[in-house]
Amino acid sequence: MSDVPRRPADRRSVPRGRWLIVAALLAPAVVLPLWVPLYDREDPSFLGFPFYYWFQFLLIVGAVTLTVPAYLVATGADRAHRLAHGLPPEPDGTAASRDGEPR
Repeated sequence: MSDVPRRPADRRSVPRGRWLIVAALLAPAVVLPLWVPLYDREDPSFLGFPFYYWFQFLLIVGAVTLTVPAYLVATGADRAHRLAHGLPPEPDGTAASRDGEPR
């Protein structure tokens, strides 16, 4: 066991606002593809493709566009959370706890 005293986690230091932003960015990428009546039709067509097809291609581009900033915000939130709890900003990949005991 380590000689370093454990500091209780300060709940105020958890960046919840950033995680809400991540959820708001990912919600359309999850909800819109599941809402089939929204795009289950043929009109309007685009370059000869019925709406059903080109809208799904548009959803792919939109999901990527929303997922990249969500990843960046989540990475920043995780980094801030680790620093607030006295951990290194990046995990060392050993899966060891702060006490040095493997999990």
